[in-house]
Amino acid sequence: MNAVPEVVTVGEAMAALRATGPIRLAPPMELSVAGAEANVAIGLARLGHRARWVGRVGADPFGALVLRTLRAEGVDTAHARVDTDGRPTGLLVREDGIGDLAHVHYYRERSAGSALRPEDVLPALGPGTRVLHLTGITPALGPPAARTVEAAAARARELGITVSLDVNHRARLWTQRQARETLLPLARTADILIASADELHLVADDPTLDEADIVTALLDRGTREIVLTRGGSGASVTTRRGTHHAPARHVPVVDVVGAGDAFVAGYLSALLDGLTPEQRLHRATDTAAFAVATRGDWEGLPTRTDLTHLDTPTGTTLR
Repeated sequence: MNAVPEVVTVGEAMAALRATGPIRLAPPMELSVAGAEANVAIGLARLGHRARWVGRVGADPFGALVLRTLRAEGVDTAHARVDTDGRPTGLLVREDGIGDLAHVHYYRERSAGSALRPEDVLPALGPGTRVLHLTGITPALGPPAARTVEAAAARARELGITVSLDVNHRARLWTQRQARETLLPLARTADILIASADELHLVADDPTLDEADIVTALLDRGTREIVLTRGGSGASVTTRRGTHHAPARHVPVVDVVGAGDAFVAGYLSALLDGLTPEQRLHRATDTAAFAVATRGDWEGLPTRTDLTHLDTPTGTTLR
C-alpha cells in the first residue's frame, strides 16, 4: 500500500490464544491476532479507508502471523518493525468463564511492542494523514512506549493531524494512579477523546467533579469532541455545539471483546466521511454491534455492504 494513509494507529499487536474451556483442563485453543490499535486499523480498512499500523513484533512465527494478518486485511504495515534484539511478540491468552465473563492473561513483559521507539513511529506521520489514533494501552507497556506515544502526538499536532485518544484503561497493566500520571498530559494533546464513562476521571484535571462538569472542563481545555461509551446503554458525543446520544444496537451478544475498538473504527470512519457527530455515533454503534455478535477481536468487523444489512429482518436469506 503506497498511498498516504488517512489514519495511522500506533500500538502493540499480539498473538492471541483463545481457550475453548478452562486452561487448567488443557482445552483446544484457537490462534488469532489481537491488539486495540490493530483492531481499529482493520476496522477502518474493511470500511474502505487507508489505514496504517505502526508497531514492533518479534522475529518469530507469532510476529509473522501479526504482519500477515494485517496485510491480508489491507492494512499498511510499511512502517512496522521486526525486532532484531531477541524480544518476542507479545501473547494474550483468553479463557471464557461463566456467562459472558472472560479472563485474559497477558505475556507481554519485555515484548517487542514494549520497545517501540519514536524513530519507529515519527517517519510514518506526514502530510496527507488526517488522523493519528492512540490508546492508553501502549503507554502502559513501559517508559519507552509511553515516550513514543507522546512524541507521536506532539508530531501530529505540529502537522495539523487530528489526534484521537481512546483511554482504554487496562487495570492489569498499571494502577489508576500510574495511568492518570501518563494519560492526563497525553489527553491534553487529543482533539477527540474516547472513554467509557468510568474512565473519564483518569484524564480530568479535577477527577472529583461529576461527569458533566468534567466534560465541560475538557472542552474548555481544548478537546474538540468527548465520546463516552456506556455499554448496552449506547454512547454520547459532546462538542461545543451540544451533546448527542445514540442507543446501542440490540443484537445477540456472542463476544464483547473488541466492541470498543469496533466502535472507534466506526466513529473515525464517519469522521473521515464528513458525517455529523450524531451520524458518527450511529455508525460507531452499528460497527460495535457486529463485533459483539461474532467471536474474536476483529473477525466480525463489517464492510460497508455489511452495514446495509443490519436492519434486515431476522431470518432473512440474501439470495
